[in-house]
Amino acid sequence: MPLRLLPLALAVLIAIPLSGSPQSSAAEQTSDIPAWLAAHVGTGEGQIAPVVLQRARALYQRKTRQGAVRNPCYLSMDATRPSMSDGQVGRRFYIICEEDRVFRAISSGYGNGRKLQRADFSNGRQCAKNFSNAEGSKLTTGGAYVTAESRTSFKGYYRSSGQRTPFHRTFLLFDGEGDTANARERAIGGHQARFLKWQCRFRNPGSPYADEEGFVPYGEMVNYTSGRSNGCTTWSPEDSDFILALTHDNPTTLYIYPESGDIDAVAAAVKDRRSPSDTGLYWNAACLKSIGIPQFWPKETLQPIINEWRASLPQGPFKPLPICR
Repeated sequence: MPLRLLPLALAVLIAIPLSGSPQSSAAEQTSDIPAWLAAHVGTGEGQIAPVVLQRARALYQRKTRQGAVRNPCYLSMDATRPSMSDGQVGRRFYIICEEDRVFRAISSGYGNGRKLQRADFSNGRQCAKNFSNAEGSKLTTGGAYVTAESRTSFKGYYRSSGQRTPFHRTFLLFDGEGDTANARERAIGGHQARFLKWQCRFRNPGSPYADEEGFVPYGEMVNYTSGRSNGCTTWSPEDSDFILALTHDNPTTLYIYPESGDIDAVAAAVKDRRSPSDTGLYWNAACLKSIGIPQFWPKETLQPIINEWRASLPQGPFKPLPICR
């Protein structure tokens, strides 16, 4: 979406009705939240949990005071929510523009993790149980981020409208702090939830993407909107276009809940047979019931396990894709 169209897009978003009944008692806990935004605070579908909004606003206000961001909008994500709710795509990523009174809740993927011999830190399709900031973990890390530059890369060809069409995907980089400080090392960012599952290669020497022998990869397009990812934040193609336009040359903040301390505190409460909500802690109730006890794997613990697994993988010659028939 061109930047010149953003004001129109924001105006359209204002008119979009959002489901979920307001929970005024939760909203009243933070008096400085404007009334229009407080109406979207709660734990229902399409709403944002109080602690998630409070931390997202605090991060945005801090970075604004520091001069790090000037974007009128900020982003947030609640990774404790399910990917599906009542048969509909679960909305757990938020775009908030307070000046224009815009609140939009959309779907987003979360890290699927890995299942290794020494440690199983994989996540199911509905709810995230495991989190980590270890490189190669393929897991989500909660905390503070600022959007950075974007990079567009060619992924291969796929069939669209009866023709072989090149697929380009833009990746929005994140810069983090604290547990998220290694976001660039981990190649963590945001992009649309589509990838090409390579099947073969065909000769197309006229393509600017051809290799030295004149071949280009071809595959099947896979859309995993609201599903699991390799640890990155993923959106539908339409939402991705909007966010990329919103942040182009205009960085903003992204706050992802839960952080490692939240995970440890909720885990301790569950182990002690205490309700997290009764102790002032937050986790989506449906997902907590599904996963049991959440776990944060610090990189100091998980990185040696991942490195050992990588070292055990067989080293063989690269096998090129078969020729398309």
